[in-house]
Amino acid sequence: MSEATILTEGLSKSFGTQAAVSNLNLQIQPGAVYGFLGRNGAGKTTTMRMLLGLVRPTKGRMRVLGLDPSLEMELMRILQRVAFVPQRKQLYGWATPAELVRMNKAYFPRWSDEAAAGLAQRLEIPMKTAFKKLSIGNQSKVALLLALAQGAEVLILDEPTAGLDPLMVDEILRTLIEDHVSQGRTIFVSSHHLGEVEQICDWVGILEEGRLLLEARLEEVRQEYRLVIVSGENLPDAPSADVVSATTDGRFRRYVLAREADRFAAGLRSQGASILEISPIGLRELFLHLVRKEAPCTPGNAGAKAAPVSSFS
Repeated sequence: MSEATILTEGLSKSFGTQAAVSNLNLQIQPGAVYGFLGRNGAGKTTTMRMLLGLVRPTKGRMRVLGLDPSLEMELMRILQRVAFVPQRKQLYGWATPAELVRMNKAYFPRWSDEAAAGLAQRLEIPMKTAFKKLSIGNQSKVALLLALAQGAEVLILDEPTAGLDPLMVDEILRTLIEDHVSQGRTIFVSSHHLGEVEQICDWVGILEEGRLLLEARLEEVRQEYRLVIVSGENLPDAPSADVVSATTDGRFRRYVLAREADRFAAGLRSQGASILEISPIGLRELFLHLVRKEAPCTPGNAGAKAAPVSSFS
């Protein structure tokens, strides 16, 4: 198995008495497209900023491309090979996108003028307008252009499509798939738009209050995960290791199963419970169930197995 592109072990960050990230363990393999999901304040941005050396962890270990972001010399090597789009797109307000391109290209040995020009045209960016005068959507597009033209091995994208209309979101996703996913680059992306995540990601991790609740291949979620709705007396909270969530809704109990849903339902039925429904569960519904459950998961090994290139359906 190749070395993880992004590795964290027990990574934690507290601000005073407030824990932003708690004991986070990730192993994101080369070529994985990993969707990092969570509500506002879940710890996604803090995690990304730690990986880029912008925030120092309280404890734990982290590596990006085998390098330690907490060491200045290694951080400089990371920043030459990793592109970052922050949640807040703050660039020199007086500069035009064309000027920002000229300023940025000197720092990145793999910079592509051809890619920058193509993105400017494809994303309809007004290249001669001062950044501060651009709309939020156009500012997002400029930040994406500067990141995607770097030829980086790893893309870390924090809400990259904020402020974009559906047509531009579609164009960005196509660009990521055609120009980056297809070339085996590793992408670590946070987004509130689960439909976007489903289009490009092969792995998802769901974070809540700084803790990883679940990490899974999206294909496994589609094929194996099931919602089981049960009615009965004294129903157990989590009678199986395959239960990733169990919630009560009035007289009913809702279980989310990672696998073996039929066998699980048969076991409850033998104890006198009534099985009302067994159905596939989508990413959105899975997310909503999990953020109401505060139990840490056992992380997988993201990207360790070959996954098909993501494509539009």
